[in-house]
This record gives sequence, structure tokens and C-alpha cells, in this order.
Amino acid sequence: MSCKHVDSPELQPPGPNESVYREDCTQCFDSIDDPTGLNVCLYCFNGGCTGDRNHALSHSQSRKHPLVLNIRRTRKKIKRNEPPQKISKLAIAAETESDRYDTTTQVKCYECGVQDVGKSSGKLSQMVEGVLKANTFARQEEVKAWEQEMTACEHTLCLEQDDPRQIESGDLGHCADCDLKENLWLCLTCGNLGCGRAQFGGIGGNSHGVAHTKSSGHPVAVKLGSLTADGTADIYCYSCDEERVDPELVSHLAHWGINIADRQKTEKSLTEMQIEQNLRWEFSMTTEDGREMKPMFGSGFTGLKNLGNSCYLSSVLQSLFAMPEFSERFFHPNESPIKTESPAEDLETQLRKVADGLLSGRYSKPDTDVVVSEDNPEVPHQKGLAPAMLKHLIGRGHAEFSTMRQQDAFELLLHLLELITRAQHTPPLKDPVDAFRFVMEQRLQCINCRKVRYRTEKEENITVVVPIKRIPKEARMDVTSAEGKEKEVEEFEPVSMKQCLDILTADEVVELTCPSCGGKDGFTKRRLFKTFPNVLAVNAHRFEIVNWVPTKQDIPLMVGDEALSLDAYKSPGLQQGEELLPEDNDTSSSSKFVPNEAALSMLEGMGFPRVRCEKALRATGNSDGEAAMEWLFAHMEDPDIDTPLDLGGSASAVSSTIDPALIENLAGMGFNAPQARQALKETGGDMERAVDWLFSHPDAAGDFGDNADGSTQGEAHEETTEKSLHGSSELPANFHLESIVCHKGGSIHAGHYVAFIRKENAWVLFNDEKVAQAPDADQMRKFAYIYFFRRA
Repeated sequence: MSCKHVDSPELQPPGPNESVYREDCTQCFDSIDDPTGLNVCLYCFNGGCTGDRNHALSHSQSRKHPLVLNIRRTRKKIKRNEPPQKISKLAIAAETESDRYDTTTQVKCYECGVQDVGKSSGKLSQMVEGVLKANTFARQEEVKAWEQEMTACEHTLCLEQDDPRQIESGDLGHCADCDLKENLWLCLTCGNLGCGRAQFGGIGGNSHGVAHTKSSGHPVAVKLGSLTADGTADIYCYSCDEERVDPELVSHLAHWGINIADRQKTEKSLTEMQIEQNLRWEFSMTTEDGREMKPMFGSGFTGLKNLGNSCYLSSVLQSLFAMPEFSERFFHPNESPIKTESPAEDLETQLRKVADGLLSGRYSKPDTDVVVSEDNPEVPHQKGLAPAMLKHLIGRGHAEFSTMRQQDAFELLLHLLELITRAQHTPPLKDPVDAFRFVMEQRLQCINCRKVRYRTEKEENITVVVPIKRIPKEARMDVTSAEGKEKEVEEFEPVSMKQCLDILTADEVVELTCPSCGGKDGFTKRRLFKTFPNVLAVNAHRFEIVNWVPTKQDIPLMVGDEALSLDAYKSPGLQQGEELLPEDNDTSSSSKFVPNEAALSMLEGMGFPRVRCEKALRATGNSDGEAAMEWLFAHMEDPDIDTPLDLGGSASAVSSTIDPALIENLAGMGFNAPQARQALKETGGDMERAVDWLFSHPDAAGDFGDNADGSTQGEAHEETTEKSLHGSSELPANFHLESIVCHKGGSIHAGHYVAFIRKENAWVLFNDEKVAQAPDADQMRKFAYIYFFRRA
């Protein structure tokens, strides 16, 4: 039976930058490895499962897209006698997908009811070929992210070419010095064609391109097989010994008579091959005494693949979806998926997909494809799920999370919670981030006249500074290296969480002029809890400036199984006999901001520009030079770091021009009103820039200018605490540790993240795709980076 849709004008092969979802379903993690395979829509290239959920059929019916390509893959059984050799950055292995899998394809038409449409019919041949040759969505996003790291260099920007000539097509078929017909690199200076370097295990190369560079001094070459019609290609600078980009590639190739619009990509790019190899390295999980950790399977015990430096994301996702607020909000196994034309681009759909993947137990199965030996089999951990679509949405438009670099897990947590809150839903759905929200109350008291002012701030987490106290050298334990030599290892005194909370809530002095008495002695400032959240996220700050570089120190933070009581840190509020400061003039806007002279001199003596020093002091309370220095190191890349700070007394006048609706919008995202007001003032009232500014200035003190809505101080305070109150003020406020995100490495932007989660009074380790029973989490608790406490 024939199909009438095979010549449909809507059938167009995927372009080089078009997403093709041919690995897993866009609405669940069923994949091409399932018995019935995956159906790829031949109109929009959406991937739909074909099993009991049959999201492919739902997509076809809702979009009126009848033709699909069914792809089914089965793993070939492999035995190896030793673990794979670790691969270097640009190494290429000979093993291909066809060496590891058997793949079958079949075209089907839902409307005509044809289960096997001839692949040579109409346009189907080119459609099938285009889908199978295209990068999968996950791989394409990885390639884009890696390519964002590449830049031009002086050699590509200032490239000088010899006299132009037409290179005949026959001369582009093989190396000028040998018969190799692949891995060919064209010198952009003189037009010489040479083969690339010989690389591990597979693609041939006699290094004639390198030899040409050494003899001629010509630095830049392009890989012919990587050229695409849209102007992308592998560019390599041999002088820099790095991959680069050439902004003028089209004209540089036209110089040699090569029209890039006529070129078709025939080989994988270096980036694609690098990613392929980075993901093949496997390692086993053992305890310190060499025993294999017991792998765990089932509902709530599903691992996540590392997508290339994505462990920071995996550890946060595992921690969040172990919480009932997130599981109840996003895990709906008995409901139909929400309706959306592009499920892969919908945050709600992708969060539900991840929830289903992690919590259903459907995908938590041993991976027994590979066995080291028959006598000593590898512990059968899971394959893990690849949350590539969610990672893409989280990183979209973000300068850091859109790259393949390692990131700060705590910053990712804040960004993800904000995205979830900002997502629009019809009808409105419960925001799981409410579980994190609470209110801190700040008390300012004039040192001279003793009058007070109370302000409330909505929060979703706290950052505690872990004090650094080194153990004297003579009291340290000796550590012996592998060579038998003693090596010096710094040790630090253990610190309790109570000590950290005492520091967080301690009184500090801020230099402000009192609007009531005119005194210049300053104010005491203290922040305490007005309410408590259901889930308290604590970021442990263990950083110290070492040789001008923020360095993480291994300071033990003692967190036990006993309840953590926060009763002592609850704000008592306005007390009988306390007199409020006047309502019309605010302490932070009624007078000129005067930088602390001692701290300013210290910072300027280090070489920081005065503008930056003033900003840092204002953002950190204007008293602590070291705190201001840490702020400067953390905000060196801020686009407005060198914009002069308004130190005048006209802040209230400027403040009054800020649209109250904008402040309310930012407050709805979780920012407090003073911070929102300051961000809008710093960015000229631009909402989007204000959001970016707030994320890059988490320590901003805020602008406590005249109340934008015209209310008095008392009215504004009452409105914030009554109308926008988050959390609960009831006592006792006892918290138990629920999960932790741990980090190993000297910097939060390098190293490795894992999560430990308490499940039925036992700790479970989530290390990317590997999920195992943790024999002892006590040691890891001492050095965790993020702590999640749940209120009892």
C-alpha cells in the first residue's frame, strides 16, 4: 500500500543547525534503545516514544504530521579484558556507533496506516539520510557550547594571503604529499593541502600539514571535510596550537576559488570527536578501603549522565527532586503531558520529564552490556539519563550556564529556582520554590540617639562564612606521599554550624548619618529570622584569598544527625519602649555616602581603582576592607564595574523616578524591594538589565530610599510582613539535614560535584549516572558546599 505524503512540500531535510531529536522522546526518557524504538517526525524532527505512552502518536495527531522515521537500536555484546585507555583532548578512537550498535530504520505513516513505507519513495531517501546524518540534539548543543569557547586570534584576524588562484577540484581530493583523502587541511595563506596529525586509534594522518607550517611559517589552516554551507568549519592555528574561528573564512576560501555555499560537510569536526571521546571514559566507584559501593536501583534511585562538566547540574537536580515539594509539583505519572507545540523548548515539560525519569523507577536498571571479565564482573551501575533538553533551557541566554565549562552549583541552584518561579502557567500552579522562602528582619539602631528602624527582606537561602583557624604546624598530623616523603598539609580547626550562624546574625557597625539626631557615630545593624522556611538551603563559604586568587579551603563544618535549632536566631521585632526613626528621610539616602577612609586606602594601595573600591565598600557595609576585597574579586567581570557610583545625597530624588510596578515585578521574582530599587537605579530602570545586575551583585546592600508607593515606613513594613510573608514564625524551629551537595577541587569552577541524599535514614550517593549506597557520609558532611535542611 502506498503513501500519498511522500512528496509533500513540507518535507525538507534538516539543516546543519536544525535540532533533530533522534535519541530520546522529548516528553519522557524512552529512547531508540527500547524494543519498539523511537519515532522521529519527518516534518519537525520531534522525537516521540512508541511504547505504552506513545507520545509519537499524540504528537502526530496534534500537529497533523503523519510521516515518521522509526529508529531502533540494539547493543552489540562486548567483552574487554581491561578498562579503556583514558583519552586525551583531541584523541580519536576507531570505534564508531556501528561498531557498538545494530540500528534498524523504518518509515511509517499514521494517516495512511502504512507500517513500512518504502524509503526510496518520493523525498524519503534524502529525508532518512538527513535525519541519520544529523547530530542528535544533545550532541549539537554540546558542540555549540564548546564552540562558544573558541575565539579568533591575531593570526586569523591579520591573515595575509598569497596571490589568488583557482584551486581545481581534483587538487582538493588528497594530500599534496601523500595519498590520504581524509583529515585534509587547507593552508589559508598559500593554498597548500596537507593531511592532519596522526591521532590515536583511527583517522589517518602523516602530519604533512604540520610539516608545511614548520617549513613555511604559515599558521592557519581549515579542515575541508568540516566545511558547511552556513560558513562553519574547523579552523586550527598551529602557531597558537589551538582551535580558532576565522571571521573572514568565506572570503579567505573565495581567494582560492572555493565557494563555501557549494560545500557539504563530510567529516566530524574536532569538537564533535572530542565530545564523543570525553563521554566514553568510564570509572568504577570504590570505598576508601577498595570495596565496590553497592549500586542501587528503583524509584528515586536513577542516575544522570555527565553531559561534559555537568555534574554541578546533576547534583542539584537530584537534591531538588528528592524533595516532596518538587516531586508533587512535577511528577504526574497518571496524567497526560501538557499540550505544547515544542515540548523540547518548554521548561514545564522538561521538568516533568526529568521528574518522571528520576522518580518513576522506569529507567533505573543495571547496565550489563560490558563485562570486564567473567570471573570478576564490573558492578552493574546504570546507563543514566541525559537531561540535555533541560540543560539547554536552563542555559539559554546565560553567559555561563550555556557553556560546557564547570559551574558553581550554588549559582545554578539560584538560577534554576528563579526560572521555575518566573515560568508562566495557565491555570496557575503551586510554586515549589515557596518551600525555600522565608523573611529576614534587619534592625538598625543609631548609636547616638538609640532610635531604631526595622526592614524585612524575602530570602531563599543563606550563605554562612566558615571561619578559618589553622592548626599550628607542630600539632598537625604527618602526611606521607607515595614517594615516602613527608609533605606539609594545612589543617584547620573544626567549626560548628552554630558558630557560622552566630557570625551571620552578629551585630555590625555601619557608617551612616542619623536623620533624627544628625549623629555621625553610625548604626548597629543585625539581621535575624522573621520567619523560617520548610527547606533551608545553606551555602558554606570556605574561601580565602591566596596570592590574589579565591581558594577553597577544607575547613571541617560539623553537622550532626541531631536537630539544628534556630530558635535563638528569631527576631523579636519592635520592642516596647523602642522609638522608630522618622518616616520621611531614610538613613541610606538622606546623607552623602562617605567611604571608610582606612578601608579605601587599603584597597587603593592594592591597585584597585577608586571607583571600584567605593562600589565594593558600599555593597559590603563600608567597614571591612577584606570583605570589600572579596567582593571585588567576585565582581571583576561585571559590565558596570567601572561606572561611577552616585555618592551624593540625591538618592531619594532619583529613587522617586523608579516605577513601583518594576519594583513589584522584581519582588515577585524573590528579590527584596531595596535590592530591586538599587538595581533599577543602577541600570536606568531597565528591567532585564536589572535582573542581570541583581544576579551579579548578590551582596548588594540595597537602596532604602523613599517608599516608591508613597507609603510611610511603618506602612511599608506592615505591608511586607503581613501581605508578602513567606515561611512560618512558629517555634520551635528545628531542622534536620536532608541532603548535601559536595565538591572536590580547589575552585568551584573546577573539580567534581556529587550529591548525598538521606533516604529512609540511610545515605545514598548520586555521582552522575552512578547511584550507590554510601557507607559513610559523615566525612562528606564536614566539607559539603550546599546543605539542605528540612524543618521538623
